[in-house]
Amino acid sequence: MGKIGLFYSFKSKKTAKVAGLVLNAFSGADVDSVNVDEVHHENFLEFDRMIFGVPTWFDGELPNYWDELLPALEDEDFSNKKIAIFGLGDQVGYSENFCDAIGIMATFFENKGATIIGSFPLEGYTFERSKAVRDGQFIGLPLDQENQARLSTKRIEQWVELLKKDFKK
Repeated sequence: MGKIGLFYSFKSKKTAKVAGLVLNAFSGADVDSVNVDEVHHENFLEFDRMIFGVPTWFDGELPNYWDELLPALEDEDFSNKKIAIFGLGDQVGYSENFCDAIGIMATFFENKGATIIGSFPLEGYTFERSKAVRDGQFIGLPLDQENQARLSTKRIEQWVELLKKDFKK
């Protein structure tokens, strides 16, 4: 499967907790945790397989640390790289932009040549709109730690099993 980079903010408590669950679900795989608060654009080039943890802030925005990092990656080529994205959002409080950050990140990296993997079914979620939905499914793993935290571990385990297959291809 090769080395995988797991990129997320170590300071974002809920995202860091979920990243720990993702890391545990990959038991035995070569996964490096990378703090996006301290990362440089060169760190992204070290991996052909990456997982990004991205909470959606406010009305469908990226967190500042991701928003400030992406311009540094504008000139990079992500062809031949596979990227999976998990995101945190609130289906109840922010139903009109649930986990939009997943969609924002996916679009950015697709435009840089990356292949986005790790689609997840819509079943079990209730929301109005999301930039993370394409062709009747999420393009990453959405998690609602506010309203459905009890479902997160099972969803993560299911998603990681899909990623293990997709990362091997």
